[in-house]
Amino acid sequence: MASGGSAGRDSYDEEAAAAVPVPRRTLELDGRGDASDHRSGFIPRYQVGSSKVETSDRYSDDWQKRLPTTDDVRKNKSESRYFTVSGVDLSPDNMAVAIVYFVQGVLGLARLAVNFYLKDDLQLDPAETAVISGFASLPWLIKPLYGFISDSIPLFGYRRRSYLILSGFLGALSWSLMATVVDSKYSAAFSILLGSLSVAFSDVVVDSMVVERARGESQSTSGSLQSLCWGSSAFGGIVSAYFSGSLVDTYGVRFVFGVTAFLPLMTSAVAVLVNEHRLSSGERAMSHSGSGFIETSKQHIRQLWTSVKQPNIFLPTLFIFLWQATPKSDSAMFFFITNKLGFTPEFLGRVKLVTSIASLLGVGLYNYFLKAVPLRKIFLVTTIIGSALGMTQVLLVSGLNRQFGISDEWFSVGDSLIITVLSQASFMPVLVLAAKLCPPGMEATLFATLMSISNAGSVSGGLVGAGLTQLFGVTKDSFKNLALLIVICNLSALLPLPLLGLLPEESVE
Repeated sequence: MASGGSAGRDSYDEEAAAAVPVPRRTLELDGRGDASDHRSGFIPRYQVGSSKVETSDRYSDDWQKRLPTTDDVRKNKSESRYFTVSGVDLSPDNMAVAIVYFVQGVLGLARLAVNFYLKDDLQLDPAETAVISGFASLPWLIKPLYGFISDSIPLFGYRRRSYLILSGFLGALSWSLMATVVDSKYSAAFSILLGSLSVAFSDVVVDSMVVERARGESQSTSGSLQSLCWGSSAFGGIVSAYFSGSLVDTYGVRFVFGVTAFLPLMTSAVAVLVNEHRLSSGERAMSHSGSGFIETSKQHIRQLWTSVKQPNIFLPTLFIFLWQATPKSDSAMFFFITNKLGFTPEFLGRVKLVTSIASLLGVGLYNYFLKAVPLRKIFLVTTIIGSALGMTQVLLVSGLNRQFGISDEWFSVGDSLIITVLSQASFMPVLVLAAKLCPPGMEATLFATLMSISNAGSVSGGLVGAGLTQLFGVTKDSFKNLALLIVICNLSALLPLPLLGLLPEESVE
């Protein structure tokens, strides 16, 4: 079922509630800071085996000789020994990226459990759950820091493999805590925050690989890479969708949290697929030296500021932030459909299955029909249609759908299906644009910065929505002004459209 706000504003944010941040407009309570991202989502960067902590010109020149150039990447593609899917080689590196994204999707197994735990076990109101979701999305707002840490502080000689392993263990810890000792809203928020941090850090590591490969490529090729990532995430969501509700009904939320604790370990396992050069003892000593770290910090800040202040990067980023920052009514709708309409976890699991399939269809829609369409046109059309379709929630809240002979259940399924396809298709250009804006040598830090800004917009929209929910007196028992809240949230999605001129006029080639 559609939630208030512009179509496609996934911030990974969808993972905040499931410790996975790109939120989508579904019957679930969204939170994914990457979206997040659902997530919004969202995504980082890096070059496998690259080092950004050089402290001398000679060391820098030496190291740069090892880095793959765009020509090298293209040459390797022409001589590929791997199978291809939609024009993307299934190399070990790309498989690692796809599996990590798959884990992000399959972690949705616990999303409904989190929603029901906050609502039923902790007895929280819609505004409180929205605030916790926003808090859990915080790790997605500082993604550049993870890229910098990964680039500057190698663990056991590796900058990527080690952090993937660490991220997986952190995610397992967070869900283990949810399954055992968590018993208050504060401990729940902390545990969800740890899970969100786990996904955000691993996201930074693998997405940098995508950005490095997208450099110098056409929008079409870059779109295919993003489609592989988000298609894997959608497939993971399909795998876990139905069971996310039926397991809650049958075994309870603690059992679901315990099962989910094993899933992040897949991220640790795929670290061996990353083709990364292990740093020598001398290179590691250089990385850990105090002067080298300080010099690298200054260099990163200067490079980041130089890149971000360029109009061709700053203006599109400003639009994306504003586009994501319009308010949402997700948490209020979740309370309405469960407390008022009586939707069970099992039924919501079925709806989640539908929306997961719809998300995959949205990726396919973009990959085959929209990836060569100018960005302005995609944002204009999908935002207007999404805002109009979002208004259909008023029919559900008022009960008018039943007067037309459409049950609440079927209306919710159809509404969710259409909106999710549109949302995913309209969000893909955000990822492609962010990847193409990154200049050579700044992939990891700049891409993480752009995605963090996008996630910040989504979190801001969620918090504004929480404030409006509180202002209109919508609680877990009172939904008198919910229809008005939905109308305001969906109309606000149109506010950024006059700023479409901030985006590139044509598709990015």
